[in-house]
Amino acid sequence: MTDLAVYGPWAVIAGGSEGVGAEFARQLAAAGYAAEGARVVVAELDPAAGQAVAEAIGGVFVATDVANRADLENAVQTALSEYGSIDIVVNNAWGGGSIGRVENKTDEQLAQGIAVGYYGPFWAMRAAFPYMKARSWGRVINMCSLNGVNAHMGSLEYNAAKEALRALTRTAAREWAPTGVTVNAICPAAKSQAFFRAVGQYPGLEAMADAANPMGRLGDPYDDIAPVAVFLASEGCGYLTGNTPFVDGGSHINGVAWAPDLDAEQPN
Repeated sequence: MTDLAVYGPWAVIAGGSEGVGAEFARQLAAAGYAAEGARVVVAELDPAAGQAVAEAIGGVFVATDVANRADLENAVQTALSEYGSIDIVVNNAWGGGSIGRVENKTDEQLAQGIAVGYYGPFWAMRAAFPYMKARSWGRVINMCSLNGVNAHMGSLEYNAAKEALRALTRTAAREWAPTGVTVNAICPAAKSQAFFRAVGQYPGLEAMADAANPMGRLGDPYDDIAPVAVFLASEGCGYLTGNTPFVDGGSHINGVAWAPDLDAEQPN
């Protein structure tokens, strides 16, 4: 593992209470501050879950609705006040959504998806960038999705938000490259809590997704996805920016033919 110990606090600015976000916070804390204790701000909407993760790693919990700009700015300021700087921003949150056809999606569903999946990361990045630029060092990691890349059926608001986030990632990477701040996205294929919530609506989805993956399985958020995120946050990743690692067992190579029976969908 690349040594992170010379660098300061991290803000897990979205979805730090479960899955990849929680494991990423744990692995970052262990990699960077094994002797001194974790310096991670867990920004999370669910207070019980967020507080539990923060306590487990010795970090700080900040109640955060990522669809609220002031909450994200407060999370960044908390990192600054607690630790004196902010070096790594991770945008991992998603606010739910439901599976349904494009013509059945509502304006409210699309607006909520864009607020959480695009504006939230934008606000967090904008708030943190001046402090990263001042130190000539920073890492921004945006969790995106194969759903948008492959245009998966049934998840318009998610697909649109995640592809917009990838455009933001590349643009910021280009503009910020001279400052020492890198910006990368990850498109994972993993059995996260969000995945299992979708399985609850479509029970056959898990077996279908495993069968479609070239490696015969979807990834594990803890062992397969979080370590890649830790690498992107490391000193050794200073020359990699504007990229989208597909941490997906090869699913992106030929696309994933997920075609649920949307005619049997539940009403939105």
